[in-house]
Amino acid sequence: MRILAIESSCDESAAAILDSDRGLLAHELFSQIELHRIYGGVVPELASRDHVQRLLPLVSRALEVAETAPDRIEGIAYTAGPGLIGALLCGATLARSLAYAWRVPALGVHHLEGHLLAPLLESRPPPFPHVALLVSGGHTMLIEVRGIGEYTVLGETRDDAAGEAFDKSAKLLGLPYPGGPQLAALASDGRAGAYEFPRPMLDRPGLEFSFSGLKTAVLHAVRAFPAQRSPAQLQQARADVAREVQEAIVDTLVAKTLRALEATGLVDLVVAGGVGANRRLRARFDAESARRGLRVYYPRLEFCTDNAAMIAVAGLARLQAGERDGAGIAARARWPLESLQPLAVP
Repeated sequence: MRILAIESSCDESAAAILDSDRGLLAHELFSQIELHRIYGGVVPELASRDHVQRLLPLVSRALEVAETAPDRIEGIAYTAGPGLIGALLCGATLARSLAYAWRVPALGVHHLEGHLLAPLLESRPPPFPHVALLVSGGHTMLIEVRGIGEYTVLGETRDDAAGEAFDKSAKLLGLPYPGGPQLAALASDGRAGAYEFPRPMLDRPGLEFSFSGLKTAVLHAVRAFPAQRSPAQLQQARADVAREVQEAIVDTLVAKTLRALEATGLVDLVVAGGVGANRRLRARFDAESARRGLRVYYPRLEFCTDNAAMIAVAGLARLQAGERDGAGIAARARWPLESLQPLAVP
């Protein structure tokens, strides 16, 4: 089966072609970072308007790269949620229109299921069951994954997601949007021990996260920068704070994930989502895997952030199992992961 997939949940417009025999044939993406940078964050209305302009040319380009005519497409998958409702409707409307015109089935895909299944695109896919750490700007979750659609949320954040903590701390340090990668780069110049920030909720049992206290600690540290420091001294202080922010977030994510693996008795771990591209986080998990005999699986870096290839993986599996949308256009800003149905293997 060969399908087209469309992603438009936030500020990335993307299209991909996936074939069940030949694999990923094309994946095209346009990021709106430059559009939103002046505002320091995503403006939903601007994101929606840009999707309207970008999505159809991206679909055309994906078909061209895959050397695929529309009459060879046998289904269309699209992100139906969760996400920004206007942005979701842009992709959903295009997907349903193309499906109607091409007389093929369409299926709305859960955005987080796409992230969870992105490692299936790799030559070394993870086995089921496994534990997944899904960590991004909007989500920080530990999930037991027994199969496609068989998800149990073990713990999640009570407030800010890890990616949000990266971005908000970066903004406090005066770094440009998007702040997470900028903070990680600055952290490489920081000195160990210059600051000490809290590791939220590590002093209590359980698998939940909280990063709002860390953000407050960063705010106090930045406000305490002495006014008489030279530019070089100020830059070093900013790097020191960035290093400690990254260490605090990584320490928390690793410790909670190891707890989840111990609680479930599993040894296979998937790290997915945009923060999963953080090199310090990957280095820590790689070290723990060598020490404890764990097996860690990551999507390639380009599939950590939002993309249509991951939507294609989830969509293809469900379309092959016979799942189809009804006549309406499905899009939901909120969509609990655990409400998904297990994959019905024909």
